[in-house]
Amino acid sequence: MYNRVVLKLSGEALSSDSRQYNPEVVNQIAREVKEMVELGIQVAIVVGGGNIMRGKQDSDLSVDRVSRDYMGMLATVINALAIQGSLESIGVETRVQTAIEMRAVAEPFILRRAIRHLEKGRVVIFGAGTGSPFFSTDTLAALRASEIKADVILMAKNGVDGVYTADPKKDKTAVRYDHLTYMEMIMNNLQVMDATATSMCMDNDIDLYIFNVNEPGNILKAAKQEVTGTLITKGE
Repeated sequence: MYNRVVLKLSGEALSSDSRQYNPEVVNQIAREVKEMVELGIQVAIVVGGGNIMRGKQDSDLSVDRVSRDYMGMLATVINALAIQGSLESIGVETRVQTAIEMRAVAEPFILRRAIRHLEKGRVVIFGAGTGSPFFSTDTLAALRASEIKADVILMAKNGVDGVYTADPKKDKTAVRYDHLTYMEMIMNNLQVMDATATSMCMDNDIDLYIFNVNEPGNILKAAKQEVTGTLITKGE
């Protein structure tokens, strides 16, 4: 069982077809995080903002890329506060830390303080990306995991239980990998995360575990290495 994890959630994982938030999903995630904390696992969370705003993809807006990215960062803070509220409603102590200071709603990111919160059993939710445009929340997850010396990034995917040789929704012959190294992932051009995040995980020896978040109980199982998924490591 891992000791310290970064749980990477997409904004879309929190939403439903008709709403920005699916309360059942958000509450289910909170319950599983609580179970991890009760087992003694130190949990940090990185959440995207795609259910509200996708800076890079929302290019049809008459707004420049830098401004769109900042809008996306603010969306991640909104999602962080939603997760915080759900966790605290079931008795889990949390702290939201943001790369862009907004002291009225969250703490600024301070590494030593974040680690201290984790050691005290609090869940730390990182918002506002890296604080700079042009970086994804995948890169944020890799950066924070490296800084807090996490054992693994648990990358929760919507409806996909790992990395496949091809898109399983389009190619029925696609085969799931149980284990990969980062170099194999790069050489096979498997689009798991962006190049910056991949390089950071590889350089800092951070494992990446990819699993399907849509199945209730899978977050806890992933933390215990008991769920079907793909484990990506630095290798030898």
